[in-house]
Amino acid sequence: MANGDWTTWEEAGSRPQFLGPMAAPDLRAELDSLLLQLFQDLEELEAKRAALNARVEEGWLSLSKARYSMGAKSVGPLQYASLMEPQVCVYTSEAQDGLQRFWLVRASAQTPEEVGPREAGLQLAADMATLQIRIDWGRSQLRGLQEKLKQLEPESA
Repeated sequence: MANGDWTTWEEAGSRPQFLGPMAAPDLRAELDSLLLQLFQDLEELEAKRAALNARVEEGWLSLSKARYSMGAKSVGPLQYASLMEPQVCVYTSEAQDGLQRFWLVRASAQTPEEVGPREAGLQLAADMATLQIRIDWGRSQLRGLQEKLKQLEPESA
């Protein structure tokens, strides 16, 4: 039997335990599943980034059109009030599954509401942040499983 098939005294808590021959294949299957989920999340994140970039480009184009039609000096930071109040504040909270939830608090309502379809850009940003958190978690799980697999498999040559 290979050394990697036994847990150490510290890991077991009392005495060495044999993990069995099925531990490595089960671990590989879990590793494969986690890796596939990670790739799906990365693909979804890339699509959301592309959508958000398109919305930002659309905003810049709209601003450019407004400047052109109204004159360059009519649309710009000099037209903003010196003391501006935010219309919307965005807050985060951690859900039971460990993912972040995003909430809006409007200045007029003062009650939190979940980011909805009206705020498509904010929703995209919230989805991207949630995906990024899930990807980071998946990567850390992947590293942990890889370490366990290294410990289980006998060292080759």
